[in-house]
Amino acid sequence: MVRTVHRGGRYVDPQLAAEAISAGDSPLTPREADVLELAADGAPVDEIAERAALSPGTVRNYLSSAVAKVGAANRHEAARIARRYGWI
Repeated sequence: MVRTVHRGGRYVDPQLAAEAISAGDSPLTPREADVLELAADGAPVDEIAERAALSPGTVRNYLSSAVAKVGAANRHEAARIARRYGWI
């Protein structure tokens, strides 16, 4: 594994790959995924809104929808779930 990566190859954890395959298609719309990705680093809603050229209320709506769709408790958990499954 280390030698493969050192030579410029890729290594994908088999368990992670299996989870991603079994997760299926993303339940997120493209815009929800974009906003959730911007939120993944802990940015506040106002900053996400500015970066995404959206109003703060629209950002909150997208985040709320994404959280519900992935069954998370909050946007940070939703981002972790979405990243784990390769949706963002």
